[in-house]
Amino acid sequence: MKDNPYLKWLGSETASIYWHDSAIIAEQEGAFSNGATGMTTNPFLINGTLSADRASWKPQLAIVDRNLSGDDKVLALMKAVTGYFAQKVEPIFRLGTAGKGYVCAQTNPNSTGDTEYMVAQAKILASWAPNIVIKLPATAAGIRAYEECVALGFNVAATLSFTVPQVLAVAEARKRGRARALAQGVKPGLAIAVLMVGRLDDYLRDVAKDSRSSVRESDIIQAGTACIKRAYAIFQEKGFDGFLMPAGCRGGYHIKALAGARMIMSIAPKIADALADEKGPFVEGIADPVPKDAIERLMTLPEFRKAYEPDGMRLEEFITFGSTNRTTSQFIESGWNPLVNMAL
Repeated sequence: MKDNPYLKWLGSETASIYWHDSAIIAEQEGAFSNGATGMTTNPFLINGTLSADRASWKPQLAIVDRNLSGDDKVLALMKAVTGYFAQKVEPIFRLGTAGKGYVCAQTNPNSTGDTEYMVAQAKILASWAPNIVIKLPATAAGIRAYEECVALGFNVAATLSFTVPQVLAVAEARKRGRARALAQGVKPGLAIAVLMVGRLDDYLRDVAKDSRSSVRESDIIQAGTACIKRAYAIFQEKGFDGFLMPAGCRGGYHIKALAGARMIMSIAPKIADALADEKGPFVEGIADPVPKDAIERLMTLPEFRKAYEPDGMRLEEFITFGSTNRTTSQFIESGWNPLVNMAL
């Protein structure tokens, strides 16, 4: 990765925290030299690194039991990757700075509707290292699991999340789980609510084309930004203590529009490289509103209204939202299931 003055500025001179969105060893080293202090992974990224860079993972794979199958096999492969990175960032974690020094591990995306299954798997993931963040889906069942994990003191992130109503439901679950943890003398862990800004844009672009909407491309690329900015304002107003995490970004414009926010930003290498070309002086963008006329045009799309309005969807509708189905399918078909079938 390139030397990146922008990301160094973002992570050191603003309230924003930069996490690296990749599981490639060489990319991780470059990202942390530019100020990254944590990592996001998922089954798709883990399958990608084990498939493309098998040689680098030979020492970790050598201790994986060749007789494992199904979930046990996938968890062992995930542990090989996330465990390696968790050790790498542990010195940052030991400094005790909120939101820094963590690595994510995700539960099985084939089971986004099974609370008990997800909690049981979360307990396994949490046992790997104190700086593992357990990724759970922002479905009704996943949010119930999220609350339970918060109550147990685990570090948790709600993924498969694209909308204001989803992240607000996650924040309320954090609040309930935190109260339960404290009542039991348990220290609450890190709490994150992801909003996949670029994946929402991708979905709305197709919706707009399918409906022959007059919404412009310049509006579409601001849809996810508008949603997370609205969520951020509500988080501040209500005093929610969890972090929002913009993820699935499609360009440096997503990061620049949110720079300065107290958020943990998941930034993929290609986005980082685009930001490396930015020339200073750098400025924070979180206080700049999305143009009112762009939001008005986006509001003609019912799917955007679902994503933007705090009460745009009911809890039980989260699992059926278009972006949720698309991304769940990718995590299954290009992540978890290939790991089940991976030759050891």
